[in-house]
Amino acid sequence: MHRVVVLALQGVIPFELGIPARIFGSALGPNGAPLYEVIACTLDGRPVDSDAGFAIAVEHDVKALTTADTLVIPPSNALGAIRDHGRLPETLADAFALIRPGTRIVSICTASYVLAAAGLLDGQPATTHWGEAEHFQRTFPQVKMNPNVLFVDSGDVLTSAGAAAGVDLCLHLVRRDHGSAVANQVARRCVVPPWRDGGQAQYIERPVPGPSSATTAPTRAWALRHLHQPLSLSELAAHARMSVRTFTRRFRAEAGLTPGQWLTNQRVALARQLLENSDLSIDHVAHRAGFGSANSLRQHLRAAIGTSPAAYRRTFHT
Repeated sequence: MHRVVVLALQGVIPFELGIPARIFGSALGPNGAPLYEVIACTLDGRPVDSDAGFAIAVEHDVKALTTADTLVIPPSNALGAIRDHGRLPETLADAFALIRPGTRIVSICTASYVLAAAGLLDGQPATTHWGEAEHFQRTFPQVKMNPNVLFVDSGDVLTSAGAAAGVDLCLHLVRRDHGSAVANQVARRCVVPPWRDGGQAQYIERPVPGPSSATTAPTRAWALRHLHQPLSLSELAAHARMSVRTFTRRFRAEAGLTPGQWLTNQRVALARQLLENSDLSIDHVAHRAGFGSANSLRQHLRAAIGTSPAAYRRTFHT
């Protein structure tokens, strides 16, 4: 069984600490058996103080890192030395020396500072909480910081933006390991969106509309039911009973993307689902997802996730 080890540091934030157990622990195989084992550890096996006014006790010490297939580090509000000087404390450096080659290493929110100080992000793209991005980039100029995404997957090293973006990243890993059907079941159990693309903007100004304010939400719901059809910007605006200019502005304020970008993301998501869970031909998948042709589907899928429809199906078809 794939073992996920969660390393709790002093000052750990409880919300993010609980994400790996909630997401990975909800992933079940066809026979109902768990697909992951999730354990938590501290550097010395003793309780650590959280930032919420209570201590957290664990059953394992740092030796658990030697058994990890995936290591997840949630954020802490006690990373002062790392934030100020960009170097790991000796105890944490010794802990990283225990990690087996090939272990998948994941940071949630500002735990990206830990990965950067360990040298794991040198020359690599990464993200962190948008509020820390400028400071992070000054501290670690060798890292290719992208503050505008929910998470970054660089293979064996992954980073997420703040707080709930850790849910998106863990769901992404379940999807990567076991396909969308399992990830969607996890999302339903946890009552969270099954898929938010890693490239979605992490910080969106989204004021709450007044009771009489128009919103694009009904039009987005309508578009999801008609992805197989060509949907022009003017059609979307007409459905929302807005001018094209007003619709575009309001859509971006609410969804964080242009209507065209959002439609492409939704069509890619539908195509992935059909490739995994149906025996439709590539041409039929392309039509059902609204891409019009298999060639268009290939171009968009490769741009989104770096692979072809046929290769994706071979990997994830259930």
